[in-house]
Amino acid sequence: MVDRQRVLSFIAAVVGGDHVQAIKDYYHPDASMQENGLPPRKGRDALVAHEAAALERMRIFTHPVTTFLVDGDRVAIEWTFDMTDKIGEVRRMNEIAIQLWRGDRIAEERFFYDSRAVLSPIGKGEPHGSDAKSSS
Repeated sequence: MVDRQRVLSFIAAVVGGDHVQAIKDYYHPDASMQENGLPPRKGRDALVAHEAAALERMRIFTHPVTTFLVDGDRVAIEWTFDMTDKIGEVRRMNEIAIQLWRGDRIAEERFFYDSRAVLSPIGKGEPHGSDAKSSS
């Protein structure tokens, strides 16, 4: 069973902006992540590489989390991300992450979100590469 404080620490790490380090610190070496109905990515190294590549394409701001649930080894987190691409278009993604923890690390994670919403810009922001803080 995962400790609620460990989940809060994970959430704080993601909101704080260093997604790559959060994966290194909170995921099992053999962890998997799955986007909606796509095949899962497997292995912490692959997860780190995927996240680093995403952060090369866009700046991601993570809103503070207000809703999460911990039930034994299962965790659900409601995330909101604002993603700014290289030309400054901002897209907002509201996502539910369902996680299976083994001890104090995430073993499996599946994301659920409306992919149409991710494709629709909500406005213009700072162009990618600005000094603004990024996170996801």
